[in-house]
Amino acid sequence: MNTHHPVDVAAVSEQFPLITRLQNLEELSWFNPEATSRTAEEGLAAVGLSESDVRDAADRLKRFAPYLAEVFPDATRTYGILESPLVGVPALQASLEQPGQLWAKLDSHLPISGSIKARGGIYEVLAHAEKIALEAGLITVDSDYRELGSEQARELFSRHKVAVGSTGNLGLSIGIMSATLGFQASVHMSADARQWKKDKLREHGVNVVEYESDYSVAVEQGRAEAEGDPLTHFVDDENSVTLFLGYAVAGARFAGQLAAYDVRPTVERPMFVYLPCGVGGGPGGVAFGLKAALGDAVRCIFVEPTHSPAMLLGVHTGLHDAVSVQDFGIDNLTAADGLAVGRPSGFVGQRMEKLLDGYLTVDDDNLYRLISLLDETEGIRIEPSAAAGLIGPARVAGDADYLARLGLDAESLEQCTHVAWVTGGSMVPAPEMASYLDTGARLRENAR
Repeated sequence: MNTHHPVDVAAVSEQFPLITRLQNLEELSWFNPEATSRTAEEGLAAVGLSESDVRDAADRLKRFAPYLAEVFPDATRTYGILESPLVGVPALQASLEQPGQLWAKLDSHLPISGSIKARGGIYEVLAHAEKIALEAGLITVDSDYRELGSEQARELFSRHKVAVGSTGNLGLSIGIMSATLGFQASVHMSADARQWKKDKLREHGVNVVEYESDYSVAVEQGRAEAEGDPLTHFVDDENSVTLFLGYAVAGARFAGQLAAYDVRPTVERPMFVYLPCGVGGGPGGVAFGLKAALGDAVRCIFVEPTHSPAMLLGVHTGLHDAVSVQDFGIDNLTAADGLAVGRPSGFVGQRMEKLLDGYLTVDDDNLYRLISLLDETEGIRIEPSAAAGLIGPARVAGDADYLARLGLDAESLEQCTHVAWVTGGSMVPAPEMASYLDTGARLRENAR
């Protein structure tokens, strides 16, 4: 049930002139002056979670690793630890004429579901399964968790349901993991979800419920299914602390990858991390983990489609999930299906706003151009929403006020590291990927 009250659109628009530019679907950058004036320590305190909470999540994933390695062939080579490569993309960077070093964090190539949602989504299902199995006396925390693949465990889980509302990638992670364990899984999919994602879920025995409406309606219906049924667990991408912590585990692991490449960001020469944002749960959790691990040596920036600037709108106005892009006549129709969210997570917007430096918007055509260019220069194939972060370095370089607040200029920015968090795409079927790349190549040719 939607409990949000109508917004006085005229009054809010008058108070925040930036909204007119959002309504015009302009690509823009907004760097929050308040965020850059605070320390990571102050911002982390506002979240209400601690590093020990993140360590607890990491320990839980470690307990499940033998099970994941056994049931998912693509997780075997990492012994069940679901982690993605960090790679330099110098040819792309040269082509885009961007400053500093540009790296890509390839969550597009995470095992099981090929997207960032494999972090939080799979973790929440595992945490729920562990709770049920512990309460039933099936395991202890010292058990070999491969026991959870037994017929006895599957029979136990089959009495329980898991439900989620999704634009696609979260649904894939939740659905595949839930069905593999033996849960009855339902994924409520919004109109913008790709057909191949629905097909893949059905192949795993997941109940896919389709809607003609957007993400918000799919979430409401998923939540409604779970209400009043103690045996149904609803995964709430907007408000789940468990989901958030699953994403946050990425922070400490990422710090280890940086150390392996001898990348050493400092407060004076920080690392900028650009995170594609839909409802905010995934990028919010990752940003929390990054700030907990690296403090003020990392600067986190969200990137959204021009047609779905939900988090920017919510944070900039201070209204968070009390506003949606549709309130202001923005259609929320974008090729970046994973980011097609009209109303942001109030949980992430309110708790994380002191830790996030800024918000960028990007046009769909530029997303297509970027995936074509990334394929041509680096041989890496991703879906449109995953390319959003690749615009980041140029936007930072172009904002003198923001750089001045950080004590940087064009010359010192050349000594900084930039990371585009690439959020999905390795499981896109070949014909669909070819269509994406053809569109991008055509748009690049037309722009010449």
